[in-house]
Amino acid sequence: MTQPFPLVIATRNPGKIGELRSLLYGFEIDIKGLSDFGAIPEVEEDGRSFDENAYKKASFTARVLGIPALADDSGLEVAALGGAPGVHSARYAGVDADDALKCRKLLRAMTGIADRRAVFTCVISIAVPSGAALTYEGRCEGLIAEGPAGNQGFGYDPIFYFPPLGKTFAQLSAAEKNRVSHRGRALAELKSEFDKVIDWMRLHM
Repeated sequence: MTQPFPLVIATRNPGKIGELRSLLYGFEIDIKGLSDFGAIPEVEEDGRSFDENAYKKASFTARVLGIPALADDSGLEVAALGGAPGVHSARYAGVDADDALKCRKLLRAMTGIADRRAVFTCVISIAVPSGAALTYEGRCEGLIAEGPAGNQGFGYDPIFYFPPLGKTFAQLSAAEKNRVSHRGRALAELKSEFDKVIDWMRLHM
């Protein structure tokens, strides 16, 4: 029997690790989280794009731990705000701001603006210790709502309106959101060719 291949998810978020364990169940892969390795340095997410930040986290983790690593970076880009908050989505209202405060700040910035177009983007990077990496991207286009609606999800979900379903992301069930969201689409692309990803990781180790 083939030994499961190790893959560390570059996060301490148990929800995100559990999501990936569930998604990749059945593959010959042994998924770990950063908490399984004790204290390692934090990576500063100072890249100018989601791609840069995802790769920086994945490649640093792979190099430090000596095994392949997966990381993602995502955010909301609003057309009328020149693409903001973009890579600063998590810190848009300050480092310690909660989701409600971030949503309120964005809604204030959109006061009186007719163009409500926005897009959620997620980039997933899988890197090996040598620095080589694979990249997967998912996008979801929608509109900034006039006010928050729904109590599911997190982040900007209450104010991101998805026209095809006539709801904000926070009004969708987890299954509905996973089918259409930026992260769901990126993960679906990854899963569709994960056998090849495992072969690629083995080749580069």
